[in-house]
Amino acid sequence: MASFSRIILSTGAFVCLIPTGLTGCKTTGNDSSGTATQSPFVSAVASPSPQSADDALAPEKTGGFDGKRAFAHVAKLVSFGPHPSGSPAIAQVQEYLLSELKSYGCSVETDAFSSDTPAGRLPMKNILVKIPGDKPGVILLGTHYDTKKLDNFVGADDGGSSTGVMLELARLLCTQHGRYAAWIAFFDGEEAVKDWSETDSRYGSRQMAARLAISGDISKIRAFLLADIVGTRAPHFKRESSSTKWLVDLIWRAARNLGYANIFVDESAPIDDDHDPFLKRNVPSADVIDLDREHDVPYWHTPQDTLDKISARSLAIVGHVFQESVKQLQAK
Repeated sequence: MASFSRIILSTGAFVCLIPTGLTGCKTTGNDSSGTATQSPFVSAVASPSPQSADDALAPEKTGGFDGKRAFAHVAKLVSFGPHPSGSPAIAQVQEYLLSELKSYGCSVETDAFSSDTPAGRLPMKNILVKIPGDKPGVILLGTHYDTKKLDNFVGADDGGSSTGVMLELARLLCTQHGRYAAWIAFFDGEEAVKDWSETDSRYGSRQMAARLAISGDISKIRAFLLADIVGTRAPHFKRESSSTKWLVDLIWRAARNLGYANIFVDESAPIDDDHDPFLKRNVPSADVIDLDREHDVPYWHTPQDTLDKISARSLAIVGHVFQESVKQLQAK
């Protein structure tokens, strides 16, 4: 395993989600690998398309979280085109993430590593923001930023939406100093290169969890909050059933108290995702994800997962709930 390099920055194709509370997982087997290289679709984060404003909530209504800014990040990520692990485009995404985090004054570590995949050995890179706290303990947030290797797949929702949310949370949290440290992980290699399995998926989160276990830092993580597929225009987040119950309860209670009970619903479904390597190491973990293909995300793992599917309002709601959940965890 490659060691973390310290940077101080200044200033699948098999789907098993079945309606209403039955089995589901973020895996695939039929959406075969693609190798298309595409030109950018959107040119500038400073000039988001009209969808960013049509339903945006004002930041003063969402704890300072700016849904327009989060949407603009998604637009920028889409502009790089398909960016599966190991591609030239994902290197551009990594540069963008680091540049944005630098502009927020975040302290960041990168972990460049290689993984054996069905397509051969691929280079990957995890990015970890570290915001110090006063007492021992870490509150970890996370997202993946890679896209699945499919023709013309830009992953506006699957990868883009949660990464946009985490960038905006980094902008807010990197200026704060809490009781506990707050870390934000940007995972590479969440998607299966071919077919979802224990060995072909979650490369980045497995890498980070293993490294933190070796260093002993994993025992410091008090809670891990993962976001994935959070940008759809009519989201319904079910309680992921393998997630840690007390942490799910805390997040859903925060959502209810903020007025989002119709979005964070009291149904459940099992989803395999980047929280699994942490759950296996006894880290309290929760996954906020909408993988209801029948009603909410029929475009999942198709070329139709494009920017027009993304709602600035949905991004702001998720960011608001995550920020409030972090506040509650800081007070525990």
